[in-house]
Parts: sequence; structure tokens; C-alpha cells
Amino acid sequence: MTDRVLAIDGGNSKTAVLLVDAEGQVLAQVRGPGASPQNVGLARSLEVFDGLVREAARRAGLSPDERIAGHTAAYLAGADLPREELELQAEIERHGWSETSVVGNDTFALLRAGTADGIGVAVVCGAGINCVAVAKDGRTHRFPALGRISGDWGGGSHLGSEALWLAMRAEDGRGTPTGLLPAVVAHFGTATAAEAVERIHFGEADADDHALCRVLFEVAATGDQVALDVVDRLVEEITVLAEVSLRRLDLLEEPVDVVLGGGVLTGTGDSVVGAVRDRLVATAPLARIRVVDLPPVVGAALLGLDAVGAGPGAELRLRSAYAEQPAEPALDLASGG
Repeated sequence: MTDRVLAIDGGNSKTAVLLVDAEGQVLAQVRGPGASPQNVGLARSLEVFDGLVREAARRAGLSPDERIAGHTAAYLAGADLPREELELQAEIERHGWSETSVVGNDTFALLRAGTADGIGVAVVCGAGINCVAVAKDGRTHRFPALGRISGDWGGGSHLGSEALWLAMRAEDGRGTPTGLLPAVVAHFGTATAAEAVERIHFGEADADDHALCRVLFEVAATGDQVALDVVDRLVEEITVLAEVSLRRLDLLEEPVDVVLGGGVLTGTGDSVVGAVRDRLVATAPLARIRVVDLPPVVGAALLGLDAVGAGPGAELRLRSAYAEQPAEPALDLASGG
């Protein structure tokens, strides 16, 4: 068991588990539903993780009733504060999947997936938004990432609700006319935005902020100024997160990787990434903007391999092998099985 690493990437919308050996060979991979403790509670999170881990063990030909790996590297959405990391680590150790374990925020896994050494800055914009940074001397910088109460702006959920807010105000006269209004109405299949809001209020329709986020970018692509202003605000926020992290670690004048990831960033082409690159070069001229091309669970596995002292060949083998493998269908854990 000591030659195996169990990697967990626990996101808001999905959870991925990857079991690899010390040579970087993929033994099993499995995906399931999102299980952020902040969204579903700690007990349900561990229920999902445990089900996926045991399924990975089964697929690897291992007994799920024994220790599955020497080390667990769990990088999770919702592990935003040291207190949360310690609580999650205690629960993971209680399950006995491995001899040792590390729990951290999932943005660190994104950073490792997008770099050769885990050094640099990573900004993720998916359901939410977050940023972490690691310097060569081991110093780190991170944000609480608890939403509006901790100063955050952005993320797919926020942008989707903003699209509905702007459409509603355009309809009732409080806001600026915008193509978001007919787009939102068409999305819900209602006669008016007010009708859509009423249906949401009575639980007859899902607000579906993630889908509305896509609507926002589609409308922005038509040149609609109201939608473009929201996209520009997102670009500003991503740039500020990276700049602050670089400044706090004295990296503004250093050649450093800035890794961008998350569905909102990777799904919008160059409209956001290119704009971030253009703005960041003014304050961090040597920064290298990279869009991560591997899932964060690979970064979690790489951090796990780092922790057990695996050689450089393991990283190359893992990156190559994982990129070649077909995506695993999500495991149905609705009933906890």
C-alpha cells in the first residue's frame, strides 16, 4: 500500500478520485457528484468521498476494507480555512484509507496541475472564485474565499444571478436596456422576466445560475454593453487576485506562472484569458499566463507523489497516461451507495 497515492479533488459541482502508484501509473479513476462541505455538510461530503474511494479500490482490484494507499492527497472546495482543513483531515484519517494524509484547498491542486513544481499563482473561476500562490521558498498566500462576506466577487453562480438581476431591472425600468432581457426570458421560456422570477420564488423553476452564466457570455459576445461590463468586471477581479498574490510574495518582477482554471475561465475562449493577460503584463511583465489543460485531480495526485518522494518520471508518466484515458462516467451516489 505504501507505493500508492490516493488523490481526491472535491469540487462544488463534481468530485474526482484518482489512485496511482509511485511510478505515476493510473490504477483507477472515478468521478461523482460535488461534495463541498459548505454545500452539503461534512457528513455527506465524507459519505461521497468514501463511496468513490472504495469504488476506485474495487476498480484497481484492491480490497476496499483494507488500507488502499500509503498517502492521501485531498484537495477540496470548502477547505478554505486552517480550521476546516484540520477538521476534514481528521475525518479522512478516521476513515483509514491510507497511512498519511494531507488536506488543502482545491486551488492548490489546480496550481500543481498547471506547473512543473507547484510554484506560482493559480486563479480558479468555476462555481466560485479563488486564488492561491506559492513562492520558491515555501511562502504561501491565499484568500478566505467565503463569498461576499470575505470580499469575493465573481464565479459562475454570482455571474448567473447578476444576469438575472440585470435583466429584471431592464424590464421594470430601474436599469439599462440590455440584450440580457430577451435572452433570460428565452432561457426560462416565459413571457417576461418577472414571470420567471415569480416561478423561481414559488419553487416552480430553478434559478440555474450556471446556465445563466453561459447566457451572460453569449450576450456579451454580441457586443451588448451591459453584459460586456460584467465580463470586464470579472477580468478586473481575476487580475486583482493575481496581482495581490504576486505582490504579497514579492513576485511582481519575477518570471512566474499564473495558472487559470475553472469552467468559467476555460469555457470562454480568449475573451477573459486574453484580457487578463493584457492587464497583468502592466504590473507583472514576466508573468506567464497558462490555462490548465488537465483536471485538478491530476494536480492532487502530483502533490501526493511529491509528498512520497516519487521521481520526476512519475510526473511525466501520470500526465501522459491521464491525458490519454477516456473520461470516467460519474458514479451515481444519490443513495450513498
